Parts: sequence; C-alpha cells; structure tokens
Amino acid sequence: MKTVIFDLDGTLADTSGDLLEAANHCFRDMGYGDVLEPGRDAGIALRGGRRMLAAGLERVGAFEEAKIDAYYPVLLEAYGAAISVHTVMYPGAIDAVEQLKTLGYGVGICTNKPEGLAEQLLTEIGVRNAFDALVGADTLPVRKPDPAPLIETARRLGGNPKMTLLVGDSDTDRNTAKAAGVPSVLVTFGPSGEDMAALEPEALLDDYAALPAVVQSLIGPS
Repeated sequence: MKTVIFDLDGTLADTSGDLLEAANHCFRDMGYGDVLEPGRDAGIALRGGRRMLAAGLERVGAFEEAKIDAYYPVLLEAYGAAISVHTVMYPGAIDAVEQLKTLGYGVGICTNKPEGLAEQLLTEIGVRNAFDALVGADTLPVRKPDPAPLIETARRLGGNPKMTLLVGDSDTDRNTAKAAGVPSVLVTFGPSGEDMAALEPEALLDDYAALPAVVQSLIGPS
C-alpha cells in the first residue's frame, strides 16, 4: 500500500489559538500577563510549547532555561484542559483525506505533538476516525526530523515506507521526508506559508482540493 502521512499542527488544523492561550496561562502565572498575541504569534505557536515559552520570556526580557523547564508541564496541562476551543480544521482537509482513502491510499498522522494530546484533540473535533494511524512526539524515543516516526506511521498503515509522502508546514517536515528519502508537500496557507517555497519541497499546496492529484503525480496511483 502507498501512504500519505500528515503533520497535524499548521497542516491539517490551525491549533495556534489554543496553544497561545495555554502559553499565556503560564505567563499570567508568572506575572507578565498575556505576552503572546493570536494571529501575530501563530507561527511561534506551531513550533511547539517550549518555543512559545522561550519566545515569550525573551519578549519580556526574562529568558531562563530553568523557567521553561518548570512551566512546560504547566503549559501541557492548561492546553489539555482547553485543547479544542479555538482550533479549526483547514478548509477541505478532511475531504482530501477521504478522497485519498477512496483512491486506495493509507492515511495517517505523524506529529511532534505528544501522542495523548493529539489523540484528545482529534477526538474532540470529531476527526480521529479519518486516520488509520497516529504517531506522536513521544510514541518513539525520537521525534521528527528523525525519519523513524514517519517510517513507523507508514508501517502501522501497512504501507511501504519508501512509497509514502509527507504533507507538512515546516522545515521539520521537509527534513523528515528528506531523511526518509520520500517526497514532501508543504502547505502555503499556514502562518509560515510564504516561507515554504524556499525549503524546495517536491510540491507546494495552496488548496487541499489539489492534493489527490499532487499525490498521484509524486508517488503514483495506489
């Protein structure tokens, strides 16, 4: 089986609003108020919890690695308590997933979000059953851009890891696919979309409606 594997944050869904609120919960607890701003800081949010904490502390001139270590669990707890308040799937994402499955491709998710939180989010927004495999940041001892999580996702789908494709939104995804020796497709509608062309993926995606044709052109019919 040929497979199509998706990143989650910034690729399938805009999760930035809930991520930023979790980070600001931490900054309020520190006494700084809401340091990160929805919209403006969406790109930072999609780089993960530790990056948000670092960016916020740098902004208020109080960066300490120890403070990031201390507040990261607090951020994860706050995020898990309100994980799907502002999160929305990108237009056409699930339609594209269902069309790929109809065409015979295996479809899964490989994310650097902790597996439990990814499962929770996908379940709460009602799309978990659309994906036949999920590998998170802590599923294996390594995370993207190490190729092992991508390879494991393809394996769990019953696919050939050399006949897969990764849809993502960052240099992490580009480097993961490159390390695995497979094509990457980077979406241009996320917060960092204008930067994707410089990463020279095998394809750029402006609209999910075009994805099935892009997949067929890169890895062939299933």
